[in-house]
Amino acid sequence: MSPDRDPPCAPQFPKARWFNFPQLFLAVFWVMAVGGWAAETNCGLSAGPHGKLLLNGKTFRGIGVNYYDAFVRLLGEGKIQDIEAGFQVLATNQIPFIRFAADGYWPIDWRLYQTNRQEYFTRLDQLVKLAERQGIGLIPSLFWHQPTISDLIGEPVDQWGNVASRTHAFMRQYVREVVTRYRDSPAIWAWEFGNEFNLPADLPNAAEHRAPVHPTLGTAVSRSARDDLTYAHIRTALTEFAKEVRRHDPHRLIISGNAFPRPSAWHQQYDRNWQRDTTAQWTAMLAADNPSPIASLSGRLYSTNDLAALAPAMAFSHQSGKPLLIGEFGVPGEMTSPTQQQFREWLEALDTNEVPLAALWVFDFEDQAKEWNVTAENARRELLRLIAEMNARWRAQGPPEVPIKTN
Repeated sequence: MSPDRDPPCAPQFPKARWFNFPQLFLAVFWVMAVGGWAAETNCGLSAGPHGKLLLNGKTFRGIGVNYYDAFVRLLGEGKIQDIEAGFQVLATNQIPFIRFAADGYWPIDWRLYQTNRQEYFTRLDQLVKLAERQGIGLIPSLFWHQPTISDLIGEPVDQWGNVASRTHAFMRQYVREVVTRYRDSPAIWAWEFGNEFNLPADLPNAAEHRAPVHPTLGTAVSRSARDDLTYAHIRTALTEFAKEVRRHDPHRLIISGNAFPRPSAWHQQYDRNWQRDTTAQWTAMLAADNPSPIASLSGRLYSTNDLAALAPAMAFSHQSGKPLLIGEFGVPGEMTSPTQQQFREWLEALDTNEVPLAALWVFDFEDQAKEWNVTAENARRELLRLIAEMNARWRAQGPPEVPIKTN
């Protein structure tokens, strides 16, 4: 097995030192009774041969949505009823999964975790159980905002590159708590590190793009060069995150959450300039941004640069055996005919390049109502219908989709 391939997903029998025939019969019956040979494995997503994506051991393609604040709003005054209607809309439109922030964006959003951890996880429990009831898969992103954990515990952001730091100790603690709590849920499809950690790495003008300072939200009171992320920092963080996940969940796909490398990423790292990379240099950066034991590739589809990246990324996916996941895609602004046409072109690009998984940005997120938010009631609702159509086409073309609904 390649070191970048996930362990195979196999039926889980009750543990026993040996079986006689009646015991073997009962074991087989037990496995089938919980939902059939495909569902009972409960391994979520994994990497298959030649960059194929598997769901519970079966080839899968699907388009979901980013429901970014489905949990974030529960950390405040929000109640589970606030997101139930959204999950019902997704289930009605046969949207198979959501990607969401399984943490707070600002340090202050972690206050409940710090003061009442039982209540914090009770609220996350509610979201996971809702997903199970509605048959919606979950891809939780555990450390969405790059500086938040370091700010929370009083270290500079560069400590993501130090395995002995308190930032890493906190990361390992939270990964252990989340993964061991939810690894048996049929709703959990994969584990993601964070959101686009690679984009601020080794910027030639890094001092102009340091993390924001909002002390009332819990951030550091000032920034310095110690808060400038490098590729070395983020790759150390990604590798250690993936190792910690694998200690507790041997099967589910691990995702970096990165965007595609910038067109100048290689030159940023080695020459500190914006010179455009060759295809070989860019591909090397894509590989390095998704280090083993991460067995997937991560990208975005927002621009013509992203569109041009799909073909070389898929070529490397086939070569490396790591499925390509487009964690975000979409078009901003008013729903005009040109906007809809652009969105259709993105969908067709995903289709023709045989990208196995993608997620719309963004569903039911009021903070981006003017530019990106999609709901069943607003003018951008057409995008849900177009996604549903593409999902139906993919289901018709390939093996049957594995259901996760348990009731």
